Amino acid sequence: MKLFPKEIDFFEIFDRAAQNVTKAATLLVALMENFDNIEARAKEIYEVEQDGDMLTHDIMKKLNKTFITPIDREDLHALASSLDDVLDLIWASVDRIAVFKIKEPTKEAIVMSKDLLTTAEVIHKAIKELKGKNYSHVQEYCIEINRLENRVDRAFRDALGALFDGVHDPIFIIKWKEIYEHLEDASDKCEDVANVLESIVLKYA
Repeated sequence: MKLFPKEIDFFEIFDRAAQNVTKAATLLVALMENFDNIEARAKEIYEVEQDGDMLTHDIMKKLNKTFITPIDREDLHALASSLDDVLDLIWASVDRIAVFKIKEPTKEAIVMSKDLLTTAEVIHKAIKELKGKNYSHVQEYCIEINRLENRVDRAFRDALGALFDGVHDPIFIIKWKEIYEHLEDASDKCEDVANVLESIVLKYA
């Protein structure tokens, strides 16, 4: 029996989790821009989401086994959960596109997806800086995440306006409203990630 078990590198797991979110967002943009082989593309994103679930379970399991953690256990738990939420909502939006048999994307959906990808990339950078304890850089990235979330909020509002103003098919409206909501919710969860990161910075900077 080891008295001093090998220290777990939580930041390395979070780096992989953030990479996974970025991968899902990249695949989402590719789907929106090409809009072919929807079922195959959806399956690929589903597999990324499943990988994310495994990483989240791995973090939670290691949290339960580890006596000393690099930052507060509650913050690690919140960060893992919020990253997983982003991934779940990206998958949910793609799943609805497949289930609803959407024929083509809207320009608003493409814009929201691209902003979501940019946000995911910023989150990944912030988590890398967190590992290096470059807290001022983490703070700057959190400000950028909040700015992007506000941009997605505006895009969501514009998307709903265009939907209700220019479309007369109620089924079309119902389908796209739900997809837009999932994309906007994913952006909101990105802001949750930023809030957790800011909380960590305030404690340790």
